[in-house]
Amino acid sequence: MLSDIEIVQRAKKEPIEKIAKKLKIDKKYLIPYGHHIAKIDLSILDKIKDEKKGKPRPCVQERGKYILVTAITPTPLGEGKTVTAIGLSMALNKLGELTTTCIRQPSLGPVFGIKGGAAGGGYSQILPMEDFNLNFTGDVHAVGLAHNLAAAFLDNSVFKGNMLNINPDKIYWRRVVDVSDRFLRNVKVGLGAKEDGIPRDTGFDITVASEIMAILALSNSLKDLRQRIGRVVLADTFNGKPVTTEDIKVAGSMAVLLKEAIKPNLIQTIEHTPCFVHAGPFANIAHGNSSILADKIALTFSEYVVTETGFGADCGTEKFFDIKCRISGLVPDTVVIVCSIRALKMHSGKFRVVAGKPLDEGLVKENLSALEEGICNLEKHIENVKMFGVPVVVAVNRFTADTDKEIDLVKKRALEFGADACEISEVWLKGSKGGLDLAKAVIKAASLPKKFKFLYPLDIPIKEKIEIIATKIYGAKDVEYADLAEEKIKLFTQRGWDKLPICMAKTHLSLSHDPNVKGRPRDFILPIRDIRASIGAGFLYPLCGKMQTMPGLPSHPVGENIDIDEKGDIIGLS
Repeated sequence: MLSDIEIVQRAKKEPIEKIAKKLKIDKKYLIPYGHHIAKIDLSILDKIKDEKKGKPRPCVQERGKYILVTAITPTPLGEGKTVTAIGLSMALNKLGELTTTCIRQPSLGPVFGIKGGAAGGGYSQILPMEDFNLNFTGDVHAVGLAHNLAAAFLDNSVFKGNMLNINPDKIYWRRVVDVSDRFLRNVKVGLGAKEDGIPRDTGFDITVASEIMAILALSNSLKDLRQRIGRVVLADTFNGKPVTTEDIKVAGSMAVLLKEAIKPNLIQTIEHTPCFVHAGPFANIAHGNSSILADKIALTFSEYVVTETGFGADCGTEKFFDIKCRISGLVPDTVVIVCSIRALKMHSGKFRVVAGKPLDEGLVKENLSALEEGICNLEKHIENVKMFGVPVVVAVNRFTADTDKEIDLVKKRALEFGADACEISEVWLKGSKGGLDLAKAVIKAASLPKKFKFLYPLDIPIKEKIEIIATKIYGAKDVEYADLAEEKIKLFTQRGWDKLPICMAKTHLSLSHDPNVKGRPRDFILPIRDIRASIGAGFLYPLCGKMQTMPGLPSHPVGENIDIDEKGDIIGLS
């Protein structure tokens, strides 16, 4: 078997104009980045509006079926969610359904850190894989620049006379960089001579955790983006008043830096299925979903749109429903939950998966007892999605070591747990041919009636919303708040921010706040150590347990394997 990068480097790429033509998107809306990447000019939104008025084309979601791909609680290796989303899109196309994939752009933190890239794998990948995983069209860098420009303007405002009466001890806006670097979590700035600034403690977050990235993904237009940026709260004054980007007169410049980044990117899968890539917020920190703009454009020009949320149904999926769906007005027709036999065995608690180390022998040999003990994790994720009233299809991402008995057990239990269907996915090995049964099941499930509902109303107190998520989605018994969190809840309620949805920052490696607790934990106490406000994005995000907004590198980062040869070809990227 060839490596992922060897497969894509041998694959034939079609000109991006040909990919757009499949969706009947005129080339005048394309802004080419080479031969195989293009941004979509936002003037296409005016065309969509005009066509809606004249009704030659059905409105958004009157044409496209909206398919959401999520997963069980993953191992550190990931268990094939993106592979399945891409492969499902290709399989739907093979069945004659015009389908588009919508996914996030990966952060360079995981690319050079533990996980590697996010372009899928095997014969279910997107092209050009190297560009997608690396600098791509520069959107992430634009987000970082806009974010750090606000930080620079804020510190400068304090340094140059502090006319806004900003309290240096109440500056909330940290800087960002798109690499995993634990040494930047806590830093002191302004050291040196007097003209070098005013010393204070601060730190860095990873760029994809930036509120600006969340805003990019949740904006409905350039105007909406500009308004949201202007509402971003950076600090408080000595009088306890919030200081925004508008107050320090940087919001306009930030929006200018993002004027190209707001345009969705169009590429293709290895089988030339259209694929929109736009925005990349982390799901364990931010809301973990690709952009509303990409989804709306794709739904207008496609019969099916397959998008994915970050990590499990407790992370990106809950946020997809309670945050993204509220803002976009879109509702998925069905949800696909990806699982793997080895991950379910790991959730028995008997095995440990460490990136870069060989898998425990018990994970790659038939072990029905471990599978039975760990399958409770799948049960909880099915239960979580069903709370929102949407049909569920389970996709078993098959590995070569999986046995028929193990597959049969998962299928049986998935249906018992309430899934509407359960099918094997072999798209990594076979491409679209390995996902045809899954695609047929998705088509059937997408035609089933749905009774969508949000998990909580917005007009209840902050604590009540947090506790609903903690008890219903995670399985906690109760929530415990640190003094800082209590202080923030009181402050945010006074400011009228208590009507915003909640975006929990929690480990993705467990249903609980503790990454070492596997399976389906019950009756634990969820600790909230702090709550931060993303007013521009439109949510509050509590920090659960020891959750970090700046990851660190492992002992042997994936980046150790990446290089370039004398021909200019990238090697070792996965």
